[in-house]
Amino acid sequence: MRQMLNADKVYKYFVLLGDLCLLNLVFISLYGYENNLFAEVAPFPDSMRSSLYLFNLVHLISFYLFPPILQGRKVRPDHIVLRTMRCIACHTFITLSVTTLLDLSALSVHFYLTFYSLFFLVLVAYRLVLRYLLKQYRRKGGNTRSVVLLGCNPNMVELHRELAGDSTTGFRVIGYFNDTDTAQFYTPVPYLGRPLDVINYLQQKPVDQVYCCLPSAQSEVILPIINYCENHMIRFYSVPNVHSYLHRRMYFEMLGNVPVLSIRREPLSFIENRLLKRTFDILFSLAFLCTLFPIIYVIVGIAIKCSSPGPIFFKQKRSGKNGREFYCYKFRSMRVNAESDTLQATASDPRKTRLGEFLRHTNLDELPQFINVLLGDMSVVGPRPHMLKHTEEYSRLIDKYMVRHLVRPGVTGWAQVTGFRGETRELWQMEGRVQRDVWYLEHWTFLLDLYIIYKTVANVIKGEKEAC
Repeated sequence: MRQMLNADKVYKYFVLLGDLCLLNLVFISLYGYENNLFAEVAPFPDSMRSSLYLFNLVHLISFYLFPPILQGRKVRPDHIVLRTMRCIACHTFITLSVTTLLDLSALSVHFYLTFYSLFFLVLVAYRLVLRYLLKQYRRKGGNTRSVVLLGCNPNMVELHRELAGDSTTGFRVIGYFNDTDTAQFYTPVPYLGRPLDVINYLQQKPVDQVYCCLPSAQSEVILPIINYCENHMIRFYSVPNVHSYLHRRMYFEMLGNVPVLSIRREPLSFIENRLLKRTFDILFSLAFLCTLFPIIYVIVGIAIKCSSPGPIFFKQKRSGKNGREFYCYKFRSMRVNAESDTLQATASDPRKTRLGEFLRHTNLDELPQFINVLLGDMSVVGPRPHMLKHTEEYSRLIDKYMVRHLVRPGVTGWAQVTGFRGETRELWQMEGRVQRDVWYLEHWTFLLDLYIIYKTVANVIKGEKEAC
């Protein structure tokens, strides 16, 4: 076990060494190209050496804060890309903060933009290649973990499928212990004896990990095994029996000294992701509200006033994050009426003005919601906020409807760009919208937000039949 832990440590240092080599290569190559140093043999200025030293030092800090996860047994490529992105973002923030506060920067904005773009690309490529090579090494029998299973239930059968189903993870299941030899595993697994025989087996055979699914009623059997594993550098894992009633991914957390399993972990529960999303919301909404919106407001406002009596803005209470109510702003597209807070607009709604038809079809009526974004009631991207009446009704009719309120509602969302925009005539349409909203909050990434914004703009230009 100790040798394997050292191997993982060496691999981590190898990744760091490659990172630093790439950083220096990209920095020197980019500076040499921009200053034509390769055509003319010219000295490397002292100011550039200082900047390069700073870049290397900051990468050591960023690497420590966001270490690579290449050596993990179950790691997807997008996990590697996301971790690298966080590392680069941290590097950028620290470097720019230090150079600005101490007035050390001898580099142009163009250099920073080009460097970090290139460094991110080569770093991702380098780490993905290393991950591929490690998987091939494990496929051929290197860097393995020998595993013993203790007990047998549906959870353990599923665990065996995860451990033995992919040879690139490096797990080697030696066998299992159970009261009876009746298990039906993914592939044949040797039966090693009863749970009372485990310690005797561990004393004779090298084992790295033990996975146990025995019920807590057998604690007198489990505790001696745990103590033996703790004293002999063997990893012990308890496998809770939740497969019989929950067929989904679970997440382990600690509340003080009490272990708990949560059924959902949203990427936006992490503070760095919330900070990134909120920063983008503020910058995006400010840019729009300070440039295009005043012109749109004057033109659309005059047109609304000429089309029908009433205010330019229509405000309505909607359900926001954590169910909190807020006033959602829109350009008024209907005549003032008493049913605006209870009756959903339809495609041929007689309350709509001719101008309102155009505003809804082009999504121009939604633009004042960037005021809500700036105020923090909404985000640029997220589940669309619903009327209070709809929240009350659908929360009773649709499973997991309220989950969509774990994040800020958005001006646009994943459901809207995947065919679930506009009027919901039947219950299945709202169910489809809710399913996509829940998927969004469980799979959020900044790149997904950018893609949704792009799709929204493309749909507006193309036109949408569902708009009402």
